[in-house]
Amino acid sequence: MIEGFKKFIARGNMIDMAVGVVMGGAVTTVVNSIVNNVINPFIAMIFGKPNMDGLLAIAFNNATVSFGAVLGAILNFLIIAAAVYFCILVPINKFRDVTEALLAKTKLAEERSKAEEEAAKEPEISTEEQTILLLQQIRDELARQNARNTQNVPNDSDTVAGAVAVR
Repeated sequence: MIEGFKKFIARGNMIDMAVGVVMGGAVTTVVNSIVNNVINPFIAMIFGKPNMDGLLAIAFNNATVSFGAVLGAILNFLIIAAAVYFCILVPINKFRDVTEALLAKTKLAEERSKAEEEAAKEPEISTEEQTILLLQQIRDELARQNARNTQNVPNDSDTVAGAVAVR
């Protein structure tokens, strides 16, 4: 049972998840700093309150419904999502695209070098041998054409028999 637990912890997915949690905490700290030090002062300038918690709040029978707090949470979410997308996902996707392009170029270069090696291994045909091969192809084509022509043209005996029958 302990071996299974060790394998579970050592898996790449578990390590990736741990890195994600640590990075999420770091991003959350940065986003909270942006919200507290940049966005909330702008809200205070516009609405006269330092944050959105008390904004659009309705109090009734010692219960408070704060739409401003919900808007603040939505704003925090959007900032976190934008930070993760533009600071993490876009660079990683760009890096992945560049890596795939480099791998494709490397693979293409390897295929070309293999093709060149194979071409170098095949013996060169001399001009005399090329001429002989060409003449053989011409001979074969002429023989095929002659065979077709003899099938379409009637024999002389057929012509003589036809002439005798006409008289």
